Amino acid sequence: MEPRNQTSAFEFILLGLSEYPEQETLLFALFLCMYVVMAMGNLLIILAISSDSHLHTPMYFFLANLSLVDFGLATNTVPKMLVNIQMKSKSISYPCCLTQMYFFHFFGIIDSVLIAVMAYDRYVAICHPLHYTTIMSPRLCGLLAGGPWVFSYFISLTHILLMVRLVFCGSNKIPHYFCDLTPLLRLSCTDTSVNKIFVLIVAGLVIATPFICILASYVRIIVAIIKVPSAGGRKKAFSTCSSHLSVVALLYGTTIGVYLCPSSVRTAVKEKASAIMYTAVTPMLNPFIYSLRNRDLKGALRNLISKKITSAS
Repeated sequence: MEPRNQTSAFEFILLGLSEYPEQETLLFALFLCMYVVMAMGNLLIILAISSDSHLHTPMYFFLANLSLVDFGLATNTVPKMLVNIQMKSKSISYPCCLTQMYFFHFFGIIDSVLIAVMAYDRYVAICHPLHYTTIMSPRLCGLLAGGPWVFSYFISLTHILLMVRLVFCGSNKIPHYFCDLTPLLRLSCTDTSVNKIFVLIVAGLVIATPFICILASYVRIIVAIIKVPSAGGRKKAFSTCSSHLSVVALLYGTTIGVYLCPSSVRTAVKEKASAIMYTAVTPMLNPFIYSLRNRDLKGALRNLISKKITSAS
């Protein structure tokens, strides 16, 4: 078969989550419900934070950014999968595939770095409470929130520029439900060593480095909490971090499994499972994780919903 270069007519076939057509109706219903819950949860958090002046603090500013990123990450992958199931079509054009891959990495990188930024915010709040407002100035918060977007733009663009030089021949079937980098590299019939090296470099920068920073922050936080004399004070200090720790476990548990585990132990099924956790489950759970243990946020959500109900009536 002649090598087929990348053109606008070139298509890939997304094999999806299941090989059995009878399971697609259940998958469609499940992921549609998950997406609706995710969208409502994250958009409500953004609206609640923006409408309540008491929540205009660095912690909630970063949380609103995280909710926006989670919404973008899920929207980039889940709706296309739902359309494919509903239309009984699994094809995706080469330009659309690269676009989906770009935004997957774009939002994914921001997500990882932003989680580390939120850990730093908790570190300053607990370890340096008297200097918190001075350290976390509006200018620094803007840099900490905006920096990941700019950084992610260039990293994601580099991924795409490295992809467009590749030639794909033979099978065009991707054993996934969206265009991810690793399955695509396996389909290329040209040398992908530069791409793989860049993947490792990026994984070190956006997964390993933030994870180490988070660990270092929480070591200092735990030491500071232990020194708090009262049990009530220790409980209150730890409660402000427990939600963030849950998100860290969900996020890095899946991303490390996908991008830092040896390829010899990875399978298509494991990659799909990790991707589902990363692109659908985690964005859906984050609003619940942060709101259920946060009285201020729950109060803001109640006020927002009650205002909407009052205005509607």
